[in-house]
Amino acid sequence: MHVSLSKHKTKTRIARVGIGVVVTLVMLWVLFPFYWAVITSLKKPIDVFRLAFIPWLQFSPTLANWRSELIDRGSTIFGGLGNSFIIGIGAALVAVILGTLAGYGLSRFRYRGWRNRDIAFWFLSQRFLPPAATIIPFFLFAHTLHLLDTRLILIIANATFTMPFAVLLTRDAFKAVPEELEEAARVDGASHLTAFFRIALPLAAPTLVAAGIIAFAFSWNEFLFAFVLSYTRAVPMSVVIAGTQDVMGVQFWYVSTRLLLAIIPPAVVVLIVQRYIVRGLTLGAVKG
Repeated sequence: MHVSLSKHKTKTRIARVGIGVVVTLVMLWVLFPFYWAVITSLKKPIDVFRLAFIPWLQFSPTLANWRSELIDRGSTIFGGLGNSFIIGIGAALVAVILGTLAGYGLSRFRYRGWRNRDIAFWFLSQRFLPPAATIIPFFLFAHTLHLLDTRLILIIANATFTMPFAVLLTRDAFKAVPEELEEAARVDGASHLTAFFRIALPLAAPTLVAAGIIAFAFSWNEFLFAFVLSYTRAVPMSVVIAGTQDVMGVQFWYVSTRLLLAIIPPAVVVLIVQRYIVRGLTLGAVKG
């Protein structure tokens, strides 16, 4: 009995050590790109192309790249960050508002002819459509309405491709809300719209936040539409980062600096609303 117990403890320790090693390797794999960006942003151009990872030992760190980006190119950097933030927030609001209405309709009503499942799959199919196939129609649409190089056209484009997430997440979130709660409210004299705003919507609020974060993240990282539809006033940070390439090649020291600047706003937003994300995604998981 004692030998069996000792073997069990040994196996448990080995399993814990194995899990610890795997977790450590995964953390290193995930965090190394951030470490690379940080040390590269602190290197001189001549040090970037050398195999050097330890500051003060293998290379002398400098803040020249940060000063150049924040002071010399400050208007471009902060303009790109501001455009990305406005476009991301605008696209997230449009996607969540329209997606919430569509998701509620799919969860509470049954449509004839075109079944609810087919409608939901149609929304999902928009994510299968390659954005490159729609870039020319979007360009012609923006040109006709004089919306080229405006934040509005980028908000419309990003909301179009992120709204399916909001529709599917909120649909399943509203399905998880018992219909009896809304029926009881209507028995007490509330209209269908009042029951929606006072009963269903507050209970599904975490999913709305999660859907908004997803839409914001996709809009923040979007490049193709931003590159084609903007060129001066509405250029977001994704295009600003791509602008580090010149005739001499990619300026990695500026790329890393801009990448770190681009990471900060979405990281702050996620930290503020992180308690809603897991709960929202769990409540409104995509079930098909």
